Amino acid sequence: MKNVVRVKNLSIGEGKPKVCVPITGATKKEINDELDLLQTIKVDLIEWRGDLFQEIENKEAVKSMLQKINQEIPNFPLLFTFRTKEEGGGRKVTLEKYKEINRFVIESELTNMIDVELHRGEKLVKELVSFAHLHNQKVVISNHDFNQTPSHEEIISRLKLAADYEADIGKIAVMPHSNTDVLTLLSATSDMNEQSKIPIVTMSMGGEGVISRLAGEVFGSAITFASGKQASAPGQVEAKKLHSILNVIHDSLKG
Repeated sequence: MKNVVRVKNLSIGEGKPKVCVPITGATKKEINDELDLLQTIKVDLIEWRGDLFQEIENKEAVKSMLQKINQEIPNFPLLFTFRTKEEGGGRKVTLEKYKEINRFVIESELTNMIDVELHRGEKLVKELVSFAHLHNQKVVISNHDFNQTPSHEEIISRLKLAADYEADIGKIAVMPHSNTDVLTLLSATSDMNEQSKIPIVTMSMGGEGVISRLAGEVFGSAITFASGKQASAPGQVEAKKLHSILNVIHDSLKG
């Protein structure tokens, strides 16, 4: 039986996919503007893309911003993500710096969830997972392939590896070059959903893959990412529209 991840009042892994909106601002002002917008739209959880923040290596600035986000939107779970350049993120850092930034955020206990990249190396990934769990934070172990869609078997293999590393949630995002690539991602999602003990999050990026962001309840993806002020990945749908579509699918499945 699949574990349901409970964070604040949110249950991830049952019912409709939960809608996550990223904060992508580079400056404090841009982030404050996004926080104002987030209070006017329906979301389930918030992701702070720390790699896009200009002052991410300034610990006091990071702590201050985490406090600000919690103050402005206290009712939603907060996921912290530092996406590296290698996986489509905002900057390239050493493994040591990646570890330092994530450990600082975890230790602050100002987040509820943290994203750890699958391919940062087994030792580092396991260390960050253990450290996050020690501080009562859930871990999303993620993998992003902006070049291609791996094979059905490889997608499943990467999600299984995330589970082996004791992720609370496994995530993979891939780039399609054809409709067949999108079908590969959806088929792997469905198969993995049937055997996985943890919730999984999958998406096929870009316009061609947008169906994967909408049909998570059908195929087994537990979270879908929507755009607020600015998209953080190709193909994200605006949050209000996304909720409407998810509701239509959910009601149809119930019927």
